[in-house]
Amino acid sequence: MADYYLGTLTNTPVKFDSFSVTPNDPKDVFEFRLNGTSNINIAITDISAGDDADLKLFRDSNFNGVFDSADQQIASSLNLYNSDESINLADQVTGLYFAQVERYAPGSYGSVSYDIALSTSDPSNILHTEHDFGNLSDNDSRNGFVGNTDTIDTYKFSIGFYEGVNIKLEGLSSDADLRVIQDINNNGLVDSGEVIRTSNGFGIGSEEILDINLSGDYFVQVYQFSGDTNYTLNLDYFTTPDL
Repeated sequence: MADYYLGTLTNTPVKFDSFSVTPNDPKDVFEFRLNGTSNINIAITDISAGDDADLKLFRDSNFNGVFDSADQQIASSLNLYNSDESINLADQVTGLYFAQVERYAPGSYGSVSYDIALSTSDPSNILHTEHDFGNLSDNDSRNGFVGNTDTIDTYKFSIGFYEGVNIKLEGLSSDADLRVIQDINNNGLVDSGEVIRTSNGFGIGSEEILDINLSGDYFVQVYQFSGDTNYTLNLDYFTTPDL
């Protein structure tokens, strides 16, 4: 088992590319510390095709500074195949934590490569993907949940020339917000200048971002402001005149 100490986690993400777990060394552990109550965002992305890796998070419950069987597992992400894995928790206490990446043997062949990113940013500045809508050609929607145990959902979509989309977040029972991002440098992080539009109205009213109409690849994030809520995310597709 490989063990990496990252120091104190902050809003600035730390990211490592092209790590791997193998049949003979199937687990990597990333240790980090929180120096105050903070969110925790972790994602593993770009998992090698035809493979599967899972993500688990533990707290140093016995305060001995060592990752052992007494440590409490506080979250996990166990998606199938090479789908992105993510953990996004609100208001975690000061202490030492262990993020474990584990090769899922029944779904993998040989070594499994992956990228990993971690931060405490609220909302998360890590671009994992829950669902890829692909190239939009019609209206589409997705139901989801955000709250203390899953603070953010990230979706990807593309539009072509003379196409556009209106994005609406509805069905809220607690306050959640919406933003659209273009990852201009393709580094999998939300950098300065990459948030295109935001909708952060007060309360449980619907959020909307209208008239995204420049061709390209986009991410849309639904994120917790307070409380727990189910939601419906609607992408209303339209075409624009060919001038």
